[in-house]
Amino acid sequence: MKVMSMAHRKGWWHFHMLPTAAVLSFAIAAHAATEDRARPYPLEQWAMRDVISNVALSPDGKHLGMLKIRSQDGDPVLEIYDAADLAKEPFRINADPMELITFSWVNDRQVLFGARQLVRDTVRGREADPYKYKLALLDVDEKAVREFDQRQGVIVHLLPDDPNKVIVAITPSDAAVVSPIAEEVLGRFRPSDYYELDLNKRTKKLLVQGRVGLGLYRFDADGELWQASGRDFAKRELKWMWRPTPDAAWQEMHRTPLDGYEFDQFRVVAEDDTKPNHALVLARNGHDTTGLWSFDMANKRFAEIIYRRADADVAGVRFHSNSWTNPQTVVGVLYATDNVHVEYFDAEQEALYRQLEGVIPHAFNLGVSSSRDGNTLVIQNSGPHDPGTYYLLKDGELKTIGSRQPLFASEDLADVEYVRYRARDGYEIPAYLTIPDGEPPFPLIVMPHGGPSSRDWPGYSKWPQLLANNGYLVVQPQFRGGTGFGLKHFKTQFEDGSQWGRRMQDDKDDAATYLVKRGLADENRVAMFGWSYGGYAAGVAASRTPQLYQCVIAGAAVFDVPRAFAPDIMEEVGEVRRRYDALAADAVNPIDEAAKVNVPMLIVHGAVDYRVLVGQSTRYIEALDEHEKNYQYVELARAGHFSNTLRHNHQVEFYGAMLDFLANDCGPGGL
Repeated sequence: MKVMSMAHRKGWWHFHMLPTAAVLSFAIAAHAATEDRARPYPLEQWAMRDVISNVALSPDGKHLGMLKIRSQDGDPVLEIYDAADLAKEPFRINADPMELITFSWVNDRQVLFGARQLVRDTVRGREADPYKYKLALLDVDEKAVREFDQRQGVIVHLLPDDPNKVIVAITPSDAAVVSPIAEEVLGRFRPSDYYELDLNKRTKKLLVQGRVGLGLYRFDADGELWQASGRDFAKRELKWMWRPTPDAAWQEMHRTPLDGYEFDQFRVVAEDDTKPNHALVLARNGHDTTGLWSFDMANKRFAEIIYRRADADVAGVRFHSNSWTNPQTVVGVLYATDNVHVEYFDAEQEALYRQLEGVIPHAFNLGVSSSRDGNTLVIQNSGPHDPGTYYLLKDGELKTIGSRQPLFASEDLADVEYVRYRARDGYEIPAYLTIPDGEPPFPLIVMPHGGPSSRDWPGYSKWPQLLANNGYLVVQPQFRGGTGFGLKHFKTQFEDGSQWGRRMQDDKDDAATYLVKRGLADENRVAMFGWSYGGYAAGVAASRTPQLYQCVIAGAAVFDVPRAFAPDIMEEVGEVRRRYDALAADAVNPIDEAAKVNVPMLIVHGAVDYRVLVGQSTRYIEALDEHEKNYQYVELARAGHFSNTLRHNHQVEFYGAMLDFLANDCGPGGL
């Protein structure tokens, strides 16, 4: 391979120009694999990270950027194409020895991008991120890179009147890198500081410093501060502030009890451009499900319900596809049941999406972004039969850019069915089934999601598809304690101290019972596999009696709940602290149940997991050893908690161990 490099100072950034033959080899291999359609697919294909991602147009529509992984063990490379001729050789840059993780166009010729590097093989404590981050600017015309900061930043505003400046939220170096919205929701992260970056001068100016008391700031379409939120620990409340003009003093608009934020919920998503001094907020406002409301900030009251439904929470909003000319313009609301549905307020935007749904193969969940003039579009589709494909619509012609997972044929991916079943107490539980080819009854994998304050989403999901490709029926129960289906559904986990391992566990078991009664699952071939809280649920399942499962697989699991919620690990205070203390004290605790384990276990954990420390697994294994229980343990070196830290070698090791365990060691004769 011929490499032409121009190194940035300190040797962080390198340019790589690769011959065209190298570019084409991967595409040829993908085509051949599709023709052969070997089933099940080899593990090496399931272990591939996304081949392309983060596809985005420059504002003028002349350039197309994407992150591309060019080999099994390689890191993403940023490629910049001529949007008028995708066959032309692109410009490429990597960040060796760092890993590119994101980029955004900030004007017609410049890209702001971030990179990370794993700098420790162990973690110092929960939420102590073992990665270091950099933020830098690429000038596409000059092919030059300028470094901005030793830390990662999140772009929060592209200033429309000055294309050479942007506003970024920069995370303190001693905190985990999360989005500003995650800071609001999770609370325990230190707020970001907000800077204006001058892209030409390579300077940054502090606009406002984040504080716990007032730390999450929002900017309007013109780049002016208009809304903020923070914590009032003296009153144990969350507060939201606003100001009607850039020069006005901050005014209070809303408060919520700190211990009831998840219950009351209040999240500002945008200004309401139809009414002065109003904001669009996601809130329950006394109802079971979250809806989109117009909120009168001046009078501190909910003014109007815009959209709400009884069967599911409003999960978010859809913004206008042309963010350059219609910044922060809300055109619809999203909710998820059998699909991610959108109810539109903008007839033109709805017509655009409906037209595209008619021409995109296997259209399921579309996302669209536009050039400034609206003449060039990038469309992304994802669904059960499409792991994620990008398209370019330019000059009236639709072209395929590429797939996140090009080695999978759509007809070889499994159908996903949305169902609702009755738990033993009559409560109705939503669930997603991933159904393999063949004749039922199938061996069944019950796969609870993490959180538990989260949910599964309809569409393509690698782990269920991997298992279905190998002949297993997979059910993902949306058990009580999760989000997305109303307050009553969520609050269950805190009832009577804690329902962890009790009613929430029954919901998972009842999914299996439902599928056995439907004739889809074999009652003698049932296993549970979960990650994070799902791993906790698998740990609980291992010691249940009567026993429904032949084996369990617990990944990144919380096996010792009180230790995971210890005061030196969790920063919550006051009523929130007491609520989680009660949950931890009353939850079924797997490490205390080790003597009761009655099925084989496969335990998997990343060595640098800073969300659930690896000690949760190693201490549990010691307890299993003490009681001479049957288990296997896989520790993934230099892997973290989240899937974006699992490289190709991690996934080969993990998936290989899981499939071998299910086939050979899951109960008598395997599953």
